[in-house]
Formats: sequence, C-alpha cells, structure tokens
Amino acid sequence: MKTLIKNAVVVLPEGSVETSVLIDGTKIAAFDAAIHTAVDQTVDASGKHLIPGVIDDQVHFREPGLTHKEDLVHASRACAKGGVTSFLEMPNTIPNTVTVDVLHDKLKLAQTRSLVNYGFYIGATTDNVSELRHARRTPGIKIFIGSSTGNLLVDEQAALETIFAETRLPICAHCEDETTVRENAARYASSKDIADHSRVRDHRAAFIATQRAIDLAVRHQHPFHVLHVSTAAEIDLIAAGGDLITAEVCPHHLFFNVEDYASLGSLVKMNPSIKTESDNQKLWQALLDGVITVIATDHAPHTLEEKQQPYPECPSGLPAVENSLALMLNQVGQGKCTLEQVVKWMSAEPARVWQIKNKGKIEVGYDADLALVDLNLTQTVLNENQETKCGWTPWHGTELTGWPIATWVMGRQVFRIEDGQSQFDSSVLGQEIEYKH
Repeated sequence: MKTLIKNAVVVLPEGSVETSVLIDGTKIAAFDAAIHTAVDQTVDASGKHLIPGVIDDQVHFREPGLTHKEDLVHASRACAKGGVTSFLEMPNTIPNTVTVDVLHDKLKLAQTRSLVNYGFYIGATTDNVSELRHARRTPGIKIFIGSSTGNLLVDEQAALETIFAETRLPICAHCEDETTVRENAARYASSKDIADHSRVRDHRAAFIATQRAIDLAVRHQHPFHVLHVSTAAEIDLIAAGGDLITAEVCPHHLFFNVEDYASLGSLVKMNPSIKTESDNQKLWQALLDGVITVIATDHAPHTLEEKQQPYPECPSGLPAVENSLALMLNQVGQGKCTLEQVVKWMSAEPARVWQIKNKGKIEVGYDADLALVDLNLTQTVLNENQETKCGWTPWHGTELTGWPIATWVMGRQVFRIEDGQSQFDSSVLGQEIEYKH
C-alpha cells in the first residue's frame, strides 16, 4: 500500500520543512514525490506537522496477570490515540518477565493484540543472571533497586555487581534506596496523610540509589539508563556519569508536585513520589540543557476504586500514554520548548538509547511510524474519553492546545480524528521492535 502525506511541515533530523512524504508498504520511501505518483491514499496535511511516532520506553500494560487494570488492546489503542507508535514494557507482570521463555510468551501475546509496535524488558532478580546473559529480542534489563512486586527487588550489592559485570544488554533501573524507604515508612507508619508518601519516598532515597547505580555502571563500563528521575539532586550525578549514563523524566514529575496532593490526592501517588515545585523547574531545565534526554510516561494504571482507597493502601501509579504528547505539544504552544525538541526527547533519543532499528526519525528507509499533529487544536482531557482500560486520568479537566490527529504504524493508519471523533483501524497490528545489539 502506498500513501502520500502532502503539504505537512515535516520534522526531519536536519530541521522542519514543508514537503510531502511517500509511504510504500511499511517504509518511508521518498520526500517531495512527484504529483503524478500513483498511490492508494492521499492525505492533505496542510497546516499540520508530521513527526516520527513517539517511542515510550517505560510502560506497565499489566498483561498477563493484572488485566482488570489494563491490557494490551486498550493500552495500545491509547498509544495510537496519543501518537505513540512503539512501547517498551516493564517486567512486573504476572508472572514476572525474568526468564527468556516468559519474555517470548509476552512477545507472542502482543503479536495478536497490540495495535502499535512493542518490546519487553527482561527483569533482573538476585539469581537469574544466566537468563539475562542469554536474553535476546529485548531492549535491555530492568532492575528494581527499591520496592517492587514479586521477586524483582535487587538490593544486595553482590547481586548488583554480578548483573553489571556479567551481562551485555543495556540496563535501566528504578532507583529508590530500600533501606531509606523502610526507615521513613517506619517513621510515618501511623500516617493517613497522602502527602507523607513524598516524605517516605523522599529526595534522599532517590539520590542514594541513583548514585549507587551510576557508580556500578561507571566501574563496570556498562550502559545505564536512569528511569523516571524525580529530584534535582540526581541531575548532577547523571551529568557526571559521562556517555554511559542516560536518563529520562516523566510528565508527572514535570507537571505535578507535593502541592497537588491537596486537589488530586492518591491519583498522583507515584513511585518515585512527586517532589517540589523547585524539582519540577530543575528537571525541566535539565531537559533543555540535554542532561536528561528522554521523556517517558511510566504509564502504570490501576482502577479508580483501587486508587481511591485510603493512604497508604492506595497503590502507586497513573495512566499517561494517550496524553503525554499533547502535554508536551501544549508546552510548545506556550513557548517553553520547540517541536523539534519534543521529537528529540520522545522519538529520537529513546531510539538511540535502546538501539532501536529504523525508528525515531523521518528518513528514507526508516519505518513509517508517524504522527500528524495539529498545534492549534484545543481539547479538554476528560476521563470519559480515555482509551486506557482504567478509564481515568489525573489531567481530567485540563485544556491542552496541540494534539495528534492521525497515527501511522508501519505504514498503516491506525488512528485518526474524523468529524471530531476518534477512529481506529483494529485490523492493524504492530510489530516486534528490533534492536541493534
């Protein structure tokens, strides 16, 4: 199938230009194709911007084992609506993804359920280094240096040394020091105040664990990615780590802080916890300065009933994949960053960090994973319009300007807005992501 997207302002690696993009099959075939080129579909994108599809490198889609919260069908529809064409999913499903066999089971499951492209991390435990060494078809290894589910907590120094020394895949980690968190939790054991979550999972817990992980990576010369940076204190650690160290920030750590507990309560209970307005500002500056290079969501839905339990019983996590790009496009409209920067943070850099083949930019020969965005479209985020299975968002009622209006996955249009309504092509299925390592 051939598709011509014409008259868009196309964000190319070398800059933005008004041109046409020819899709042939699954690939980007040409720019400025001749007007007489025979195609199956022509899309007039006048006044719109065409960007590479977002690659969200940190999501929890809950399948298998926790599908009352989310599943691959709903989550991948949310991705498509949000301009996300590829996701990398974390290993704390049930069973945990800690063996090659379970990893392959998840890949097989996604083949028939995901509308967008997919990849799955393999999780580290204290005793599965043999599985980690033999794993392929994965972006890398996920370590929970802090509280987690199942047997995924790896807090012992000897086990961490072995993982960093004896494996080759890139490593990422949830960095919160378990000892610090437990000491703080004991101090606030009788508290029913949701704001104490940020005192239990405080700045010090994040700093200690990130410092520890970066030290391991540098000593063992092992590529390492710091997930969901939440504090200003971690920024200097990341900058000093050198080329081996990359890092990301999530929308909730950019836009929410401890002042939001008063209005949003447990809806913004996260691990790592939200911090202060000063942290928001310094994390944003770290993005602009290039110290933090990736924006990801840590999409981690729970049902609204679960989230509305009293503290501390309410679980941590929130949904974000279908609104993350719009949140950043809104920042473009406010002059806080450029569209080219958003593309770098959400498409090009995730592809570079995880060595993803043929994705992350609009270039001839690359996969035709694309999002058409309207920087002038204003819409209000509403719970009732969410595709995620949990059916709620902490941004409910927020007006944003700048939205994806069409999404292509491997050359097929999987989502579009038509007459103000979301339209999906459920016959489209994403493909397994391929890596250079």
